[in-house]
Amino acid sequence: MMRLSIRHTTSYTYDQSGTCTVQRLRLTPVSNRWQNVLHWTVDAPGFEKAATYVDGFGNRTHLIAYSHGAETVEITAHGIVETRDNGGVAGHLGEAASPATFLRSTPLTDPSDEISGLADGVLAATPLSKLHALLEAIAEQVTYVIDATNSGTSAAEAFAAGQGVCQDHAHIFIAAARRIGIPARYVTGYLHLENEEPAEANHAWAEAWVPDLGWVGFDPANNVCPTDRYVRLACGLDAGYAAPIVGTRRGGGNETLAVDVVVEQQQQQ
Repeated sequence: MMRLSIRHTTSYTYDQSGTCTVQRLRLTPVSNRWQNVLHWTVDAPGFEKAATYVDGFGNRTHLIAYSHGAETVEITAHGIVETRDNGGVAGHLGEAASPATFLRSTPLTDPSDEISGLADGVLAATPLSKLHALLEAIAEQVTYVIDATNSGTSAAEAFAAGQGVCQDHAHIFIAAARRIGIPARYVTGYLHLENEEPAEANHAWAEAWVPDLGWVGFDPANNVCPTDRYVRLACGLDAGYAAPIVGTRRGGGNETLAVDVVVEQQQQQ
């Protein structure tokens, strides 16, 4: 078991003041068999009047709206989560959405002929063994390269390039799993690095549905199933559906975004 302290700060800088903004925040993790949220706080403009709900994917969501005269806005989520290593098994999480929902493809997860060939070539006997084979194949064929892609890069584009970041690895895995009839979805969260250095950004991986186990996590970027170093935040059909912050604004000119994430292990007393 591990106790992790997390601070996730998102800063917006505008050319001009006077911005009106509406944002949907998926910045609050929930407790499950994988993790126990001991303390969590979100500091954001308008948060005290936020509409709060759990969406169909099971994500704790806050909808905020605010106007401000400042040229800088900061949103910070921070707290302490106790985690355990379940071999990547998140289990049955009781969401409203049926697992079959996650067979639906999106532009970011449409399988190319190459991804389809990879998926169709997996000859393992059980769904779980097929998923582990996909995990290893994608980790081997797609190199982790920072800044090799962007938020709009599709699974097909990243696989053809043979390189990408955790978002791309997750999208490719999801596309391949859905190709062979296994529901799969995108997960965003946090990762405590084994070298004890603070994390530099939030992390992403995939979950796939295995009937006897429920949702099982797979992280092709690191070729592992999530351990107690992972904190699960939100999930969706792809990165856009699971993004921690999504919004729209009026005014303010050009926007500059900066994200800082620190994940550190705490000693348990």
